[in-house]
Amino acid sequence: MIQNNILDLLLETFPDKIDTQCYALEQHSKDESAHLPQTPLAVFYASSTQDVSQIATYCHHHKIPMSVFGAGTSVEGQSIPAKGSLCIDVSHMNNIIAVHADDQDCQVQAGLTRLELNNQLAKHGLFFPVDPGANASIGGMCATRASGTNAVKYGTMKHNVLGLTAVTAAGSIIHTGGRARKSAAGYDLTSLLIGSEGTLAIITEVTLKLQGLPENTAVAFVQFDALEPLIQLVISTLQMGVPIARIELLDEQGIRAVNQYSRLQVPEKHTLFLEFHGTDNAIMEQTQIVESAANDLGGTQFEWATHQEDKNRLWQARHNVLYAAKALIPNSVVWTTDVCVPIASLAACILDTHKDLQDTKLLSPIVGHVGDGNFHLLMVLPKDDPKIQEKAYHLNERLVQRALDYGGTSTGEHGIGKGKKHWLKAEHGDAVTLMKTIKSALDPLNLLGRGNIF
Repeated sequence: MIQNNILDLLLETFPDKIDTQCYALEQHSKDESAHLPQTPLAVFYASSTQDVSQIATYCHHHKIPMSVFGAGTSVEGQSIPAKGSLCIDVSHMNNIIAVHADDQDCQVQAGLTRLELNNQLAKHGLFFPVDPGANASIGGMCATRASGTNAVKYGTMKHNVLGLTAVTAAGSIIHTGGRARKSAAGYDLTSLLIGSEGTLAIITEVTLKLQGLPENTAVAFVQFDALEPLIQLVISTLQMGVPIARIELLDEQGIRAVNQYSRLQVPEKHTLFLEFHGTDNAIMEQTQIVESAANDLGGTQFEWATHQEDKNRLWQARHNVLYAAKALIPNSVVWTTDVCVPIASLAACILDTHKDLQDTKLLSPIVGHVGDGNFHLLMVLPKDDPKIQEKAYHLNERLVQRALDYGGTSTGEHGIGKGKKHWLKAEHGDAVTLMKTIKSALDPLNLLGRGNIF
């Protein structure tokens, strides 16, 4: 009865922005994660920061929990609303507010996706380099502190965001940072909100650092029969100071999956996808160094994609690996998990994990942005097999513990979300108490992102 009264009030107050139809509720009940869906109370479609401020003020007054939905690409359940939550959909907030080409920055609304952003930036000779693979929204990428395939050269979201506009749980509009490349004024609230997974404030606008489009790019792949020399090539490339733009791992199961899904014909071996940016001379020097190191380590099939369509096809296949993995078993769900470790520990961590997969006989391609020590398991699980799902749970627990033992982290880029909350204390100790204090100060009623992180 109380819920019906709230719905009636919402529909009366925001008649043009509230949606309670079944298809809308179902669409906003899930994301790309394996976590169970949860239908929201209703969906509010925001078009501006002022819209978000108005609905947050209203929800705070009536103590209605709020969740935020952008593109729905999160893989740790951050977009899944808590029970009784109002889902605030920011996908209509998809405009570029300003581009300052001379300063190489831009201001965008949070619902703009990264592919659309780069489509519009190309005419300025600029691009936004953070590429998590999925066509995620910029606000969501901020909320999860995303990184991805270009992080080894250009860094993660925390390195590429200059400032934010956000709405607090009580509806106040705040601005953090600015367009200057550095500042020593006050607390760094921008960094506080990046990676907060929707629990501290609702990000509505973002000021981004941009890069000039490279003069040229070169894309190649190299293959190995074993994982040890492949990882050694990654370490050697970084130690030699080669400014490589992307260096991505797909193990033999990952290659098998993308071959079937994307109709490639790459030999089914452990594979590194490589991309180099720069002038023709710089690229030639970089590629000669890496190819020579690969040959010394026994790498085979060092092949180049010389046409742009071939380059695009290779990277699109890499980006589609989640869907490729899911296609391996009909009626399956993919549990995607990630960890990140210091580079020197990467080989041992991946090899231990690979052995774990062989022992459990779980189908799980290993993929990773190995240039910064980050890799993922894509565990393909039949939906109706609790024994296999339990195996996957224990394997994930061993993976996280292993990463922490190596001095790494429970998640390199997916976030804690709803699945790794119990590891936060093990990783950060008493600092978790401080995190909770910050959460309570900014959102004392616990209305934002309920169930995420804590």
